[in-house]
Amino acid sequence: MSTPAIDLRAIYLARQTIAGLARRTPLIHSAYLSEQCQTNVYLKLENLQETGAFKLRGAANRLLNLSPAERQRGVVTVSTGNHGRGVAFVAQKLGMRAVICVPELVLPHKVAAMRKLGAEVVIHGPTQDDAELYALQLAQSDGLTMVSPFDDPYIIAGQGTIGLELLEDLPQIDTVIIPLSGGGLLAGIALALKTARPDLRVIGASQALGPAMHLSLQAGKVVPVIEEKTLADSLMGGIGLENHFTFALCQRFVDEVILLSEAEIGATMAFALRQEHQVVEGGGAVGIGALLHNKVAKLGRNVVVIVSGGNADMPTLMRLTAH
Repeated sequence: MSTPAIDLRAIYLARQTIAGLARRTPLIHSAYLSEQCQTNVYLKLENLQETGAFKLRGAANRLLNLSPAERQRGVVTVSTGNHGRGVAFVAQKLGMRAVICVPELVLPHKVAAMRKLGAEVVIHGPTQDDAELYALQLAQSDGLTMVSPFDDPYIIAGQGTIGLELLEDLPQIDTVIIPLSGGGLLAGIALALKTARPDLRVIGASQALGPAMHLSLQAGKVVPVIEEKTLADSLMGGIGLENHFTFALCQRFVDEVILLSEAEIGATMAFALRQEHQVVEGGGAVGIGALLHNKVAKLGRNVVVIVSGGNADMPTLMRLTAH
């Protein structure tokens, strides 16, 4: 099977494909952040997707492009929670088998959410790399199709549909701040935006503990990372030593990467709930945190922050908000 192209046409095709499953999410103005940053700041609320995260877009595009034979056999993937939930949701709609391999650090409420959607969840190994190796073994032994959480043209194009919505809702956008982990979200959005606006600034935001893509970009090659427990659990994990797509796309499109400490991420989650009235998980909050903690210069007149997910552990969020 030939590799599909990763271009603007693929993103438009993805939008047609996923229209019945993924929501067009709102773009809202943040009065507080706009005043603090002395510019116009908008939040793209992917935490309002039905599965609570942007990952539904890529999962829907990948699974809906499977052949009939592949659908019949089912899929397997590796996830720290949100991608697995998206795959489980789409697989349930299509009546397919879905096996989700997760590392031991994945939060229990994310495992429960995937199982509630009918997925077979396998907890294996301390890291995402360990879980991925097991998923690949299952793909071979059970004839399942491996669905990458980020390093796949269909996944990237699905996430890129966010970029189309931004161009339609705010064509004057100057800067976009995007949570950065494996790079599928940033690559897709940046491809859409920079095709239309080559001078637009793309800023990645990551946790300071084990920021795999950031360390790889610094090194000029894919490097392994040690996974550490973090409030930004959805950003944990490596980018794959055999990365085929997202690393090169991030090299091409990323203008800057901002790193946030655990204290900054926690404070941002609390801020999002108190000030913006949004439930935002740690990995989804890093873009807001980059502005809240004054880490970005040269913002331009119109700034968009991607709020990528809202599947927060509620006891943790309540504890952070109380403090």
